[in-house]
Amino acid sequence: MAGAAAVASLAAVAAGWLDLDGPTATATLRRWWPSSSSSGGGRVFAAGPSSPLQVWAHMQVYKLSIGAACGLAWPSDRVIVQVLDDSTDPTVKDLVELECKFWANKGKNVKYEVRNNRKGYKAGALKQGMLYDYVQQCDFVAVFDADFQPEPDFLIRTVPYLVHDPRVALVQARWEFVNPNEFLMTRIQKMTLDYHFKVEQEAGSSMFAFFGFNGTAGVWQISSVKEAGGWEDRTTVEDMDLAVRVGLKGWKFIYVGDVKVKSELPSNLKAYRRQQHRWTCGAANLFRKTGREIMLTKVNFLRVR
Repeated sequence: MAGAAAVASLAAVAAGWLDLDGPTATATLRRWWPSSSSSGGGRVFAAGPSSPLQVWAHMQVYKLSIGAACGLAWPSDRVIVQVLDDSTDPTVKDLVELECKFWANKGKNVKYEVRNNRKGYKAGALKQGMLYDYVQQCDFVAVFDADFQPEPDFLIRTVPYLVHDPRVALVQARWEFVNPNEFLMTRIQKMTLDYHFKVEQEAGSSMFAFFGFNGTAGVWQISSVKEAGGWEDRTTVEDMDLAVRVGLKGWKFIYVGDVKVKSELPSNLKAYRRQQHRWTCGAANLFRKTGREIMLTKVNFLRVR
């Protein structure tokens, strides 16, 4: 989803060797912890855009998001928090950069990157963010929008699925809302999105079928993103676009409903209408561009593994 104004991306990168022996139950997740004395694969990159309109409406949102990314439980010497900023407001830039310096002074490896244009909006920001040298050393990318606040154990509970099965492209977590009872509109939004996650996403995952990426609160295998051609700005649903192209390559998708990431629902009618317009028109435009390829593909979208 492209921000209405400028975009700032938050990213955390982790690297380390992962022990693949043993089950993936929560009680034994310590087996997956990166060894600080080992080298090898298992590198993770996480990213996610924010709209300055949200920053101004809720001044603490960007602080909470950057703080959550910096608080991800992973060896500190193997985590990079990247902030991609193509905002046009110098005050917003100053605030975000100041927050990055705050965490850098606390010993976090924070990369504050600025774009000199806003081409492609969110898709353009994510595409640019993948080009930096330190990202090229990573194996996974986790995406968070600016008002999303992952729990510290987010990577611990999602990355093992990608390591255990190298043909899994995406692990999608569930959204949790901090303002569902603000008024009637937010309550209706929560009901709609809960249905989407509980029925559509969970059913698709449990049936080993294709389901769309929600644009945030998910972890991608970077090799799958590259194989599909990376993020594209040809529609306003770059998340669904990427998922379709990756699915057409035969990659697998997993939805983990018990991993929840806090987020904020649009709290005014204008923002909600713009969001729904992007999602609806973007999806229709994407089908117009990819419908023929989907119908002719040899990959069975109803059962990809």
